[in-house]
Amino acid sequence: MRTVITLSAVVLACAGIGHTVMSGLDEDIARVDPFHDMKNRPEAGHGMNILLVGTDGREKIGAQEREKYRLGGEPCHCTDTIMIVHISADRDRASVVSLPRDSYAVTPPHTDRVSGERHGGHPLRLNAAYAEGGPRLTVRTVERMTRVKIDHYLEVDFTSFMKTVDAVDGVEICTSEPLKDGRTGLDLPAGRHTLEGGQALQYVRARHVDGAADLSRMRRQQQFMAALVDRVTSSGVLLNPMRFRDVVRAVLGSVRADEGFGTGELLDLGRAMRNFSPSSSEFVTVPIADMEYAAKGAGSTLKWDAEKAGRLFDALRRDRPLAAHRTPDTVPRVPVDPRRIRVQVENGTRTTGLGRRVDTALAAAGFATTGAPANAAARDVRRTVVAYDPRWDRSAKSLAAALPGSELRAVKGQGATLKVIAGADFEEVRRVRVEGPGQGGSGVLRGDEVSCS
Repeated sequence: MRTVITLSAVVLACAGIGHTVMSGLDEDIARVDPFHDMKNRPEAGHGMNILLVGTDGREKIGAQEREKYRLGGEPCHCTDTIMIVHISADRDRASVVSLPRDSYAVTPPHTDRVSGERHGGHPLRLNAAYAEGGPRLTVRTVERMTRVKIDHYLEVDFTSFMKTVDAVDGVEICTSEPLKDGRTGLDLPAGRHTLEGGQALQYVRARHVDGAADLSRMRRQQQFMAALVDRVTSSGVLLNPMRFRDVVRAVLGSVRADEGFGTGELLDLGRAMRNFSPSSSEFVTVPIADMEYAAKGAGSTLKWDAEKAGRLFDALRRDRPLAAHRTPDTVPRVPVDPRRIRVQVENGTRTTGLGRRVDTALAAAGFATTGAPANAAARDVRRTVVAYDPRWDRSAKSLAAALPGSELRAVKGQGATLKVIAGADFEEVRRVRVEGPGQGGSGVLRGDEVSCS
């Protein structure tokens, strides 16, 4: 077995044979010229930067599948997903930066591809650049915002995404709680799942799973990409030249790329990914300073945090990791920032001072306690209780994560303030941190942090 794997790796690494195996694949790629006549571009850094754009393309999907996966309606010819994928110069690391589609952006001067009118630079949402000026304006706008030079452009639609997932026999994801979205039809119970193409599309498209909407969706997209990288690098695809060719061929029939992205680049990426481990990939969303920035002519947008975003893109230009190497994070991630969770503590035991101890510990962990603990009606509570109004269930889950072993108890009409009834089992308050992309800490997600345990 070792001999077979070694020989396969040698075959793929050999440029001559690799190009023979991969010959003809260039013809499967639809071409676009996003770099034509571009001037005043950022200086090239180290490594390779690919602008990965996710578009609609639902008109290519059959009626039965469109109905099954809730893909009805007219195609929007817009960009739902915009990411910069940076491959390090030593080919040992992939850094993926998600650019929210509703980001506040200002275009360079351009010609509207629909009306033919000449526009000066004007504000808009980032995804609107594609509608006005296609791939070229999208690349120019991203380069202007990030000062990162884009080396290649890759456009993926619904069809190519589904084919990619099916070509690797599905991708395994894990979720700690049920995920349900009536718009896309996503309905996953908590646990481990292997998603095929159509279901995977529902997973990465869902925007109505929770109140975080698009930011939550981007986090799931990042988690899915990390799981996809793990699947490709661990399934033997990259060690088998013929299977690698077949997988690439299944995918390339539905993508568009610049003229410079061809067989050589595919082989280069394949060779690089052979050495990848789950920790070789890292994902982050551009840090956001204002979630509801009112921009004239663009409506409500997301305004980037200029200082933090500047450091992030500087790291890409310098070919540096987005976050320092660290051991896997043991601090639980929660969906709601503790600072936004109002808590009233009650002592459910006859232990003097327990209520005050719990209140102080929760406040130290960042929760907005009342600072006035009281005695509960019942003083024989054995297991600590988190009582909550069902409308604030996400806050309740975040609070319960900080109280190991606590019981969640829904109380209709309780209101926005959650109640902790400290029981005899109370030992400690565990620190938690919000999981929202781009909010708090470095915001960087490493591939080894999303694998199923």
